[in-house]
Amino acid sequence: MKINTKKEQRTRRQARIRAKVSGTKDRPRLAVFKSNTNIYVQIIDDIKGQTLVSFSSKDIKKGKPLEKAKGVGVEIAKKALAKKITKIVFDRGGFMYTGHIKALADGAREGGLKF
Repeated sequence: MKINTKKEQRTRRQARIRAKVSGTKDRPRLAVFKSNTNIYVQIIDDIKGQTLVSFSSKDIKKGKPLEKAKGVGVEIAKKALAKKITKIVFDRGGFMYTGHIKALADGAREGGLKF
């Protein structure tokens, strides 16, 4: 029995999620990537293969990491609403839906996105 590394496990989870979740023009995909220091978010139209909006926690200077994640959610929602995007599908990128990922999703919902 092979023991997988954390990275391999996340990659498998990510592939399972991407098999089910796809962004369209009406409901683009909100893709999340979390590194050890920052969190990055993109809103993507998968049919065209085009990034519509992006934001990261690098642009937020103050606050603890969890507060920054929520701020990223609020900011991506503002940018999306400016481009008339209100409905999205959420792609957590293989990360567990707790902590920073949940805070980001809550911030995006607060900002006005529906998913």
